[in-house]
Amino acid sequence: MALTIESSAFDNGAAIPSQYTCQGQDVSPPLAWSGVPANARSLVLIVDDPDAPDPKAPKMTWVHWVLYNIPPDVSGLAEGIASAELPSGTQEGLNDWRQTGYGGPCPPVGRHRYFHKLYALDTQLAGLHQPTKAKLEGAMKGHIIAQAELVGTYQK
Repeated sequence: MALTIESSAFDNGAAIPSQYTCQGQDVSPPLAWSGVPANARSLVLIVDDPDAPDPKAPKMTWVHWVLYNIPPDVSGLAEGIASAELPSGTQEGLNDWRQTGYGGPCPPVGRHRYFHKLYALDTQLAGLHQPTKAKLEGAMKGHIIAQAELVGTYQK
């Protein structure tokens, strides 16, 4: 079975409800996954927007959420999960607001795509302290055994 990720709040390719954005409560959507390989030792979740600042002329990928060392037996995250409620062992990286935690969609112009990327790794990542997405991706190199993504869109 392949690794999959989904949300009960929106379908793949569909609009993200405003409650999960800066125009709503800015809480994380519920996420569920399945098909984690038996040899996985940890999971990584990265949520980012490659359409920043303008989908017609993107200049950067804006990072909204970075989680790593999620235990492989965890099958999802509840809506609006707080740092203190994350599964035991889960660690947080920095988003592009230079903070840990979820920061919802808040595009300045146009309809943006938000990629919820889940990775299964053959190791746990040690020695990182609130890494950026780039630092985390560097540490993941050579350890990704499966990956899945869920894409939502949002426009103010």
